[in-house]
Amino acid sequence: MADIVGSNGQRKEFRAVGAANVPGRLSFPIATGMAKFGSDDVVPGMLHAKFLRNPHGRARIVRMDTRRARALDGVVDIVTWEDPEIQAMDKALREPMLSNESDTENEEVGAVVVAETEDICEEALRLIAVEWEVLPPVVDPRTSLEPGSPFIRIEPKALASKPFTTGDVEAGFREADQVFEFDWTHSLTASHIPNPNGSLSWWAQAPLGPPGPSLYVQGIPPTWGAYELRPAYGVTFDRLHRGTTFQGGKYCDWMLRRASLITPLLARRTGRPVRCMNARQNDYYSANPQRYMHVKIGFRKDGTITAVRERTISDMGAPGVRARPFAMGAFEAMFSPFNTTRCKNLHSEAQAVFTDSAKSTGSQTSPFNWDAMTIAEQIIAEKLGMDVTDVALRNVHGPSSQDDPGVPPGLLECVEKGKKLMGWKWHPAGTRRLPDGRMHGYGFRYAQSPRHAQAPYTATVTIQGDNKVYVPLKGPWMGVYAADACALVVAEEMGARIEDVILQYDNRAFFTPVGGGSDGTTASAWVMKEAAVRCRKALLELAAPKFKAEPEDLDTKDTMVFLKSDPGQKIPFGQFIADEGFGDQDKDIAATFFGRPPETTWHQGGKVLDVMNASFCEVAVDTETGEVEVTRFVVACDPGKVLRMTSFEGQLHQAMYFSQGGGLSEEFVYDRASGVKLSTNMIEYKKPTILDLGPIETCAVESRSGNACYGASGISHCMAAPQLPVCAVANAIGKWIEPPITPDKVLRALGKA
Repeated sequence: MADIVGSNGQRKEFRAVGAANVPGRLSFPIATGMAKFGSDDVVPGMLHAKFLRNPHGRARIVRMDTRRARALDGVVDIVTWEDPEIQAMDKALREPMLSNESDTENEEVGAVVVAETEDICEEALRLIAVEWEVLPPVVDPRTSLEPGSPFIRIEPKALASKPFTTGDVEAGFREADQVFEFDWTHSLTASHIPNPNGSLSWWAQAPLGPPGPSLYVQGIPPTWGAYELRPAYGVTFDRLHRGTTFQGGKYCDWMLRRASLITPLLARRTGRPVRCMNARQNDYYSANPQRYMHVKIGFRKDGTITAVRERTISDMGAPGVRARPFAMGAFEAMFSPFNTTRCKNLHSEAQAVFTDSAKSTGSQTSPFNWDAMTIAEQIIAEKLGMDVTDVALRNVHGPSSQDDPGVPPGLLECVEKGKKLMGWKWHPAGTRRLPDGRMHGYGFRYAQSPRHAQAPYTATVTIQGDNKVYVPLKGPWMGVYAADACALVVAEEMGARIEDVILQYDNRAFFTPVGGGSDGTTASAWVMKEAAVRCRKALLELAAPKFKAEPEDLDTKDTMVFLKSDPGQKIPFGQFIADEGFGDQDKDIAATFFGRPPETTWHQGGKVLDVMNASFCEVAVDTETGEVEVTRFVVACDPGKVLRMTSFEGQLHQAMYFSQGGGLSEEFVYDRASGVKLSTNMIEYKKPTILDLGPIETCAVESRSGNACYGASGISHCMAAPQLPVCAVANAIGKWIEPPITPDKVLRALGKA
């Protein structure tokens, strides 16, 4: 779906959009260390707060005695789950601020201590006497499906999806020349937010506010928190001041931690600013739900898939005490990746299970079970002696529907470009040895681009008398440069120099380019484009009398308005404001647009294909040590239209880090008897670093077929592929190993350990 609804969506020439190496508005403070993140915030006279945390996998507080802790010098307050203020506030929150029950190890539970220093907080927590009732843990979602086994809060049957079935599956299997089944999983991986969560709060009379105290919160970015802070503390937007611009690495993590929400209550009780900040260990939340997949697949001698039966069990993490059944299982079943093939004989079902594994905050890898199809196509290739890319292209349906016999042009171009960059020469599994004795392997995977465009945005563009174009926005900066992509769109539509478009961060502004998937870049940029078009129209209408011409006789370039018939006649944007005789008053030309781009085709569940991508991986496997080295990643991706090249390339690099980490090293390790997590730091939890990755080559295929700005599309979720290096290892040694593929697993697979 190209951008045919919005203004200038079919623009052919670009000066600003897609430009490479354009620094972000906040690049300088970030690169120089001047940027102030939430965990950096301190104010004079502040108190500190820390939560009591559950040392078990799953437990309930039977009795708790805080008397010795309260008597400790320097302790100012201790709040427990039984406090009336806590119970009253709980009604406004998604889950209780404090409870006497905990579903996961290290979760906040029971009490929070407020003291003069963090050390005093720690000592007071040690003095709290707690009697625990330790409950049986569930860290493997399959456990709860066994008869008589424990489950977490909601019986798994309530979370099962209604099977999603199309065609005649059994007839499809009868048509097949071969049928095989396989089981697969991938490990539960962490988010690892580099900037710990938490907040610093105080109450004070706002200098320009209404009478009475206003709430000041540092640590919560301006975009987050109002949904829960306002009802919990009875404040309106004019009394809520959130001042943190920088929030590092919150990739698809929208969950506010208790450390962020508790400080306004503690500040109100104590009459002083209170700071509560998580340690990094407290933020080891899961980012990618663990999945267990069983797939049965039938195919013909030419590699055409005739029938698929798949079942997925998903670990949804710890639910919280107010957990309710929800439709995640049905969502995953309906959005099976096999819908992108011509095979209509599909039975898909998904089972979600709550466990004690971790609080799940989002999904950083490709959702909707995409890995099952990636593995299935490679197994078909192995059985038939075909190139895996040929199997994929033989099965994918055309862009319009499952009945379309063609191949999406963008995908075909991605595959061709990716193979060329990789120097692709497919070989049967276990047949190519490198000169140094290691085994060589390839991995391949294609995907469509899940994106949403669900949220509307309000964008404003203004021209000031200093000849600059300003874009007021709330922020935050959270490791992505969506706002900077919007600035390039404004420069394009206004005819302004890139350096003359200023992102003006203001926590009172309406605009914030944050959304599901890459909506923060693509959908918000579509809205920003519409605002810029309207602002330019207003500018030309104001400029026309000065040129003694009509607005249509004028054009803009380099932040100047000029006469088309005589380009030498040009006037800076800001001059028209000064010429209006406003004197020293600050005036501007402004336009605002509210809306969202058209709905995405992705919501049709893979029945219509537009923007797609292809990823390639090359590995070398040492069969004596079991070590796997990723020697190269190649990603050919169709984002529809690149808005900011540096962001596009950076996101693809980020996705390959996810892919290597999830495929080869990252894993939550549990003591299954207690449910306690054993990998909670960067030594035990092995996240790849820049030294672990080989070259990552990327290229853009711009089909302009997305739904958002200039035909752009989101690419974030669909690019991370933990099975990509896994498939490459299988091609290298002829053995399928469940991730993470550690050296000991390789040696066991080869019969050497």
